Amino acid sequence: MRMTLLSSPEDGNTAITAYLNLPTHRLHYRIDGADTSAPWLVFCNSLGTDVHMWDPQIAELSQHFRVLRYDCRGHGRSSAPPPPYALSDLGNDVIALLDALKIERAHFCGLSIGGLTGQWLGVNASHRFDRIAVCATAARIGTAESWMARIEAVKADGLASLIAATAERWFTPEFRTVEPGVVQKVLDSFVATTVDGYNGCCAALAGADLREDLQRIANPLLAISGDDDPVCPPSDLKTIAACVEQGRHLSLPGRHVVNIESSQAFNAALLAFLRS
Repeated sequence: MRMTLLSSPEDGNTAITAYLNLPTHRLHYRIDGADTSAPWLVFCNSLGTDVHMWDPQIAELSQHFRVLRYDCRGHGRSSAPPPPYALSDLGNDVIALLDALKIERAHFCGLSIGGLTGQWLGVNASHRFDRIAVCATAARIGTAESWMARIEAVKADGLASLIAATAERWFTPEFRTVEPGVVQKVLDSFVATTVDGYNGCCAALAGADLREDLQRIANPLLAISGDDDPVCPPSDLKTIAACVEQGRHLSLPGRHVVNIESSQAFNAALLAFLRS
């Protein structure tokens, strides 16, 4: 494994942007937070987004943590190994980043497929993490058939064909009206995702089912739902919290990308959980 430093600082602050070169692909990651003695917090993004989906969290959370964000394989500035992928592949990418950066333990926050990745890490690598937040996710998202149909649709028509439906699932009509620029930025990252990366992660979702494993998570866990999320409704997050011994659930206004739509409440809840 080899790390390539791109720039430091970036955007006029103390951020570090770099690549981790793995045997089959390259992961782009970014570190925010000036206090090198602060505890680590890893953010893991959703299907079809990049590190910038967490921009609303960085100013506040980086005052208390060293924040590590990365683009999932095939997303953003990370390269795409040939699909399909498994959930274990996505989880092991996180472990590879921790190992390369010599991070023994970290907090973790993931949304949607990022939340599934967090559940997998809690089941399989709990000793590397302190507190885990899983957002707008489920132990089993959709069905294998629905994800395989999504893969075929993207192969045939590309990601641009999914823009309208994605915007509707991810944000309420009110938010789309009030914050069109924010929504467009997220959709731009969606259509910029590689087809191999998107479909590889769809295959991971098709095969991921942690419903029988949740009770093995020993870490304190916060499950955050969007109260109007049609993808992973609050009942999915309540189930996760109920199955984890130290789990609890919180619902916030919004749909699937709740960290953006309810950013202030999300930041307050996440910070309180991680510092409790």
